[in-house]
Amino acid sequence: MRTTTTPMPVAPAAGRTQRRWVLVIASAASFMVVLDALVVSTALTAIRTDLGASVTELEWTVNAYGLSFAVLLMTAAAAGDRWGRRRVFAAGVTLFAAASLLCAIAPGVEVLIAGRVLQGAGAAFVMPLALALLGAAFPAELRAAALGVFASVSGVAVPLGPLLGGAIVEGVSWPWIFWINVPIGAALAYFALTRTEESHGPDPALDVPGLVLAGAGSFGVVWAMAQGNAAGWASVTVLGPLVAGLAAFGAFVAWQRKAAHPMLPLHLFRSRRFAAGNVVIFCHWASALGAVFFMAQFLQDGLGYGPLAAGLGLAPWGLTTTVVPQLAGRLVGRFGERPFIVAGLALHAVAMLWIALVAGPEIGYWAIAVPLVLSGTGIAMCLPAAQSAVLTSVAPRFLGKASGAFSAMRQLGGAFGVAVLVAGFSLAGSYASGAAFSAGFAAAAVVSAVLAALGALAGAVIPRRSVDPVDAVKELGDV
Repeated sequence: MRTTTTPMPVAPAAGRTQRRWVLVIASAASFMVVLDALVVSTALTAIRTDLGASVTELEWTVNAYGLSFAVLLMTAAAAGDRWGRRRVFAAGVTLFAAASLLCAIAPGVEVLIAGRVLQGAGAAFVMPLALALLGAAFPAELRAAALGVFASVSGVAVPLGPLLGGAIVEGVSWPWIFWINVPIGAALAYFALTRTEESHGPDPALDVPGLVLAGAGSFGVVWAMAQGNAAGWASVTVLGPLVAGLAAFGAFVAWQRKAAHPMLPLHLFRSRRFAAGNVVIFCHWASALGAVFFMAQFLQDGLGYGPLAAGLGLAPWGLTTTVVPQLAGRLVGRFGERPFIVAGLALHAVAMLWIALVAGPEIGYWAIAVPLVLSGTGIAMCLPAAQSAVLTSVAPRFLGKASGAFSAMRQLGGAFGVAVLVAGFSLAGSYASGAAFSAGFAAAAVVSAVLAALGALAGAVIPRRSVDPVDAVKELGDV
């Protein structure tokens, strides 16, 4: 039986000055979150040496962040819809900054991992609400261009993250990669509360059973992926949480069909653009984050670079992400999302295969410089198009829920990508020598290419032309 409710009022698109503030604040918050993830990538070798961390513990410094991020994303989006997106966004930024402080003073790897869990929780209350604030502030005809700028600013963190991380690790010490978040977070929380307007979603109540089931499903699946390489994929400690997580997701879907106030209305998936866009971002971030996890280590453990040199070596890969998303964001509205997703992920897949073929301790840097640029270009082309496919295919009052689903799929993809690339690395190589590491890295790069190819196939399902916003509402069967 279908239930109709009177939606809570959603703020209309803001004026030009208001839109600029929202764009700056949302982009800066995304920049901080992405920068933190990539700064850590070049610090992994130093953390392993300083804290005596194993490869499994190093994986957890990445996956602990992704675990809490993925588990809480849907909760964060629902909380923003209920209590105000601006208010919850500011709380998330504050938590992220406080958790960064804990990471900075961590005396051991266990405390560092705990801090990363809290950082992921803060990031979960930042990223989907940053997208929701953007979606509420910009009308549909301007949204793709705004998302291009948003992705481009986030992209600045890609070349800056490894470079800044290497400079800090080599010039000071690795804890300072976390100290930088504290003043940035404080400033963003202040400006979010004083320079942006509040907006809400349509539902007057939280879907508590849905929140519990979605959180349990995310926790079980991500936990299993994070434990799989260390405990064995056939072990009870992996299969148990995996089966429980999948069962929770199944129960979540069943509950959403009958909930009076569903946290993720299933009718949104009637849109091919919405459904395919979420699959694309899962594969996109699985491939990209897994590649970043190993690329910085390859430059150090495989080629013998120091942290700063490794950061400089990754700069060409990331520099493309500062320019390409803006251009792609402007063109998506004219040509649709499909060409940018398919071509971008295909380019990234080819680049990763190229790197896998030449990887070895004896190669020079220039052997991988060109494929690094191609990989970064492909990743940068895909991101704003995938965001546009999801956020322009829903009615405005569903933006918070859509951005929560998009961000959750991205984080689940990231955890999956790191897990399967670590599995590929472990089967073919080790940290025993430069040659052993290079062999494992080549296998991981092949896995990254396969994930990118799967994302390109999903992108090919998206309709050829961009759907008009009015038609999108009709397509969704808005209830």
